[in-house]
Amino acid sequence: MLGSEMELQDLIGGHAHTCGPDLSLSDAARTMHAAEVGSVGVVRSGELVGIITERDILRAVTADVDMHTETVSTWMSNPVMTYEADMAVDEAALHLLERGQRHLPVTDDGKLVSILSIRDVLAALAEPGRR
Repeated sequence: MLGSEMELQDLIGGHAHTCGPDLSLSDAARTMHAAEVGSVGVVRSGELVGIITERDILRAVTADVDMHTETVSTWMSNPVMTYEADMAVDEAALHLLERGQRHLPVTDDGKLVSILSIRDVLAALAEPGRR
């Protein structure tokens, strides 16, 4: 399958890791580390309200905040640009480049189903038969 024929849903292998907006930054970092992911969707009442990434955590560390008391809601990226599961992979790659993003929250009928990384997209374009 060529990159232009592949859709984001073809890259989804698991579920989206999420947390609430009141989670501490240290717990968010632990969540990312345990799940071996670079971002976590921030959900309130079932709705995606932001995304916390490794870069957001790094910004907080360099600001010398208390990682145990500071919450995700203060440092998360929002509003969040989401991508529908049926979007072509090559089109999503262009969005990543244009916006300087490294993570793609993927939705299906408005519901978060996964967060793909730039690595996932690059691998799909470089090795189309990989998944």
